[in-house]
Amino acid sequence: MRRGLIARSKVELPDAVFDARLDRLRAAMRGLDALLVYTNNTRPAGVSWLTGFVPYWSEALLVVPRSAPPVLVVALTFRVKPWIERTSRVADVIHTPRIGIEAARLIAGTKADAAVGVVDFDHLSAGIADDLREAGPRLVLSDASDLFAALRARADPAEIMLAARASSIAARALSRIEPRQGIGAIIAAVEGEARRRGAEEIYVAVAPDLARDRRMVRVEGEPALGTRFAVRASVAYKGTWVRRVVTIDRDGVASDAAEVAFAAAVAQLPSVGALSRFSSFTVEGCRLAQPLEALMGSRIAEPRPPVAGSVVSVQACIEVDGRPVLLGAAALLGASGEAACVFA
Repeated sequence: MRRGLIARSKVELPDAVFDARLDRLRAAMRGLDALLVYTNNTRPAGVSWLTGFVPYWSEALLVVPRSAPPVLVVALTFRVKPWIERTSRVADVIHTPRIGIEAARLIAGTKADAAVGVVDFDHLSAGIADDLREAGPRLVLSDASDLFAALRARADPAEIMLAARASSIAARALSRIEPRQGIGAIIAAVEGEARRRGAEEIYVAVAPDLARDRRMVRVEGEPALGTRFAVRASVAYKGTWVRRVVTIDRDGVASDAAEVAFAAAVAQLPSVGALSRFSSFTVEGCRLAQPLEALMGSRIAEPRPPVAGSVVSVQACIEVDGRPVLLGAAALLGASGEAACVFA
């Protein structure tokens, strides 16, 4: 369940942004009568991109007819209807415990044998899929993931702006780290600063002692910090997520060489080999419903390299004088021949 404030800003996300995205989607829906996009608090990105709706909890289906306004079918009580209407750009909100049944009825009521594309169909729960077939036995369901991913690949100006704001929040939050504090105080300072600056959510992970283990973990208790440790902030702002990572050396040893190497490598993206010289790396971005999905990396068997114009979060482990440095930042990938822009 989310803990931060979710509120819509019509300055940052005016109606025209959502209208333009829906127009692009409908233009791509060749052969489809409607599109379904699922959302919950762990897979909110598809519906939030189209409507601004970000669930605190529970689940919903967005019904996008080819020639009618979108409708949100939510498994939430009627008491949250005013909040959803304030924070979302939808024509109507329908409340029901079985969202698949109602979504199928809406579509089949207009055309019983409608062709319906389902975004991220493979990850739709079996119960919802069964309900779609029960209430719309003649509906023709197909996977529309590739269609949707192609639309989302290139960020529009609004998404770029939100990513820059989220990155700025993460950077300011990480700047609150006092190396000599304990891990609990560090996490509290990072999270508190992010929320003061408007983050709707922040998750903090730590690699407490890079000399022993480079893995990021959600900390429980008060493990001892080594001489060198790393902190990662995953921040959401208005439905847009980014990650930033910093390495802290308690002896004050600078990591300038690593930061220069990291920035130079990120600038070469989306080149597949841009980060290959590092001991490990991950490039994440948003394709469907997950806010941050691993697209390529040293441990990704089947990479999906991001395209020029997309917003990504990059993490890498760089060896400097035999010591690991973990770094991470968000970036906007440039067009062919242009360097990627790393968000401050």
